[in-house]
Amino acid sequence: MTAFSADLWNLESMGAWVFVTLPLDLSLSIKEVPRPPAPGFGSLRVVARIGDTESRTSIFPEAKTGRYVLPVKKAVRVAEGDALGDTVTVDLELVD
Repeated sequence: MTAFSADLWNLESMGAWVFVTLPLDLSLSIKEVPRPPAPGFGSLRVVARIGDTESRTSIFPEAKTGRYVLPVKKAVRVAEGDALGDTVTVDLELVD
């Protein structure tokens, strides 16, 4: 697993979706690994842990910044007591 810290954010246009952005160096190292074309906007399956809460989800490439973003489910935020703008530590493991 790879650990990083990032702020929780959302966009009004995305409704209730909340994300963290992976660091640029981590995003670049993920992109360097050869993989078959991924369905779903280039998403990659991951296991993510924030605090004591683990979830299976996907990371998505963000064209504007070249980084991946990780959606953080409401159940995870509630279980950990996290809100928009909070900095969280994520342990991330690629499944693909």
